[in-house]
Amino acid sequence: MSTENLPQSPEQPSRKPRVAVVFGGRSSEHGISVVTAGAVLKAIDRTKYEVLPIGITADGRWALTADEPERMAITDRRTPNVAELAESSEGGVVLPVDPASREVVYSEPGSVPKALGEVDVVFPVLHGPYGEDGTLQGLLELSGIPYVGAGVLASAVGQDKEYMKRVFTSFGLKVGPYVVIRPREWAQDESAARKKIVDFAGEHGWPLFVKPARAGSSIGITKVDDLSGLDEAIAEAQRHDPKILVEAALRGREIECGVLEFEDGPRASVPAEIPPPDAHAYYDFEAKYIDSTPGIVPAPLTDEETAEVRRLAVEAFEAASCEGLVRADFFLTEDGEFVINEINTMPGFTPISMYPQMWQATGISYPELVDRLVQAALRRSTGLR
Repeated sequence: MSTENLPQSPEQPSRKPRVAVVFGGRSSEHGISVVTAGAVLKAIDRTKYEVLPIGITADGRWALTADEPERMAITDRRTPNVAELAESSEGGVVLPVDPASREVVYSEPGSVPKALGEVDVVFPVLHGPYGEDGTLQGLLELSGIPYVGAGVLASAVGQDKEYMKRVFTSFGLKVGPYVVIRPREWAQDESAARKKIVDFAGEHGWPLFVKPARAGSSIGITKVDDLSGLDEAIAEAQRHDPKILVEAALRGREIECGVLEFEDGPRASVPAEIPPPDAHAYYDFEAKYIDSTPGIVPAPLTDEETAEVRRLAVEAFEAASCEGLVRADFFLTEDGEFVINEINTMPGFTPISMYPQMWQATGISYPELVDRLVQAALRRSTGLR
């Protein structure tokens, strides 16, 4: 491949900051990550930043990709993928392993490696395992490259729904009833593990929601109305994660709230409500991304309810030691209590996603939101902080 048009190391020290937008990845949320990257690439201020798009293929290869956001959209109900965008089917991008250097290198078999210049900040828009769960954040910490969003601990806690709930409970935030089936439990005695879920249903009633413990975008989740659907739901969750989480259904309204890191600390957006989708049993992947079920922004809440959910969203952000951004999801129960369902440390970030919509309603546009996240990352150092 020709490298004539690749970003080069600048000769002047006063160059614009270079932002590497990293997307795709090995998780089942690969396609939505690509869609998110397209939106970020389209919105980022090219007069202020140089941009380097880096896609991670489904098999884990770091590829230099075309800077063509229009090719990163959902088309005919199909999500895009990095392999279609890669400049080469074999070339790879390598981050520095020396914290004293931030120079990124591109190489192809049989060719001399090409320096792409230094990267000042990484904007990781990966969703799910191998990107949102602390693994990429650890790599960036070792490389000494600042990055957008939560650090290693907060990313790991935010990805694992069991430990997320344990952290929230320890900080006094209310969570709904749940039970966890670990891989070893299932491998050693399937009958006992299944009985554990059935006993949980006997205590809390049907329906139940069976989920992968460490996935997002509502992928792999099944609403189970009775015992007959349980085995199929378990198998579907285990396709995405050997560890599964089973939650009791909570009666109430789904309320979301965005948290953004400002210079003086985190602040919450106006909240949104997710109404029950007409064509879906619940707010699943297709309702979110394919059929684009609209949320209500701002949520029709009382002033007191709005203030309370914003306070709780910031508390959740702080409890998990988050940085940059978080979307906090709650149920407002029939008795007027907010129960936190989960946080997402790299929420859906397409223009139709709820996180940008909530900040738009709060007074921060999508391009400004992108800029604030990059600036917050540039203010932070890597390492202990």
